Amino acid sequence: MGVPERPTPLLLLSFLLISLGLPVLCAPPRLICDSRVLERYILEAKEAENVTMGCAEGPRLSENITVPDTKVNFYAWKRMEVEEQAIEVWQGLSLLSEAILQAQALLVNSSQPPETLQLHIDKAISGLRSLTSLLRVLGAQKELMSLPDTTPPAPLRTLTVDTFCKLFRVYANFLRGKLKLYTGEACRRGDR
Repeated sequence: MGVPERPTPLLLLSFLLISLGLPVLCAPPRLICDSRVLERYILEAKEAENVTMGCAEGPRLSENITVPDTKVNFYAWKRMEVEEQAIEVWQGLSLLSEAILQAQALLVNSSQPPETLQLHIDKAISGLRSLTSLLRVLGAQKELMSLPDTTPPAPLRTLTVDTFCKLFRVYANFLRGKLKLYTGEACRRGDR
């Protein structure tokens, strides 16, 4: 059995900046290509989902929230250009960020918000900000801007959720589905 690999000081510094929600401008462009980075966010999302599953699908939202559909047609995904994948991921991440912020507002306005739920909402907001920054470094936002005006992006498929558990399930599924697929392909191409 080998000795576990130790994270580099730059990776640890980047994690610290990312967890504070600060843009990581000095981060190497390949930071998101390090599988440990994305796996950390996936783990946080799964923990939040597990915490909220406790009592019959967990705490309910006082109104439905629109989130991106996380289903992936792998055949269609493989046939998409990396630019199209970037657009779908960028739109999904934006909608997910709006959804988490909306859930935070609903939680603040509720009587006696559970402390652990607030903690997971805060972590999700910080994580989504960090992932957005990392995707910018990878060039995902440029893909959206570089589309010719004659070819608007396909409308993002959405669904609604009514519990925090479902919201965190969508968050976790989006990260380990479309986001992981896109970053894997973009990192393999090495042209970002």
